Amino acid sequence: MNFREATVEDIAPIHLVRNAVTENALSNPDLITYHDYVEFLTVRGKGWVCEIDGQIVGFSIADLKEENIWALFLLPEFEGKGIGRQLQDLMLNWYFSNEKDNVWLGTSPKTRAAEFYRKSGWVENGNNGQKEIKFEMTKEIWMNISAPSSI
Repeated sequence: MNFREATVEDIAPIHLVRNAVTENALSNPDLITYHDYVEFLTVRGKGWVCEIDGQIVGFSIADLKEENIWALFLLPEFEGKGIGRQLQDLMLNWYFSNEKDNVWLGTSPKTRAAEFYRKSGWVENGNNGQKEIKFEMTKEIWMNISAPSSI
């Protein structure tokens, strides 16, 4: 497994991963454009990918502007291997090193993703729209559950 920062050259395989998920699937994949990925990777935040044998199998993107996690997705066949946890760690360590104190995300209820966030220390805090749960993470909580030297 190779973890690294995402680049604009990674957008096509990242989009393939995003559209391959079985939970939290996009109702219309065309709603997220190439320009959206460029903006989130280069202007609003930063992203990371996990590669195995040269194939991107997962990615994460943090958005400093809206103070949220824009994406954390894996190809379904690579779930349960610690990839999501590593992508989350890279993303949150970077996010909180940017003078941010809290971050939020939305995900569908009763999914593996929702359970992943609960187990990772995220706090459920209401709804995000009509179909998603809102989770929040603070820098204080993250520092207590991650390696102190990582932030």
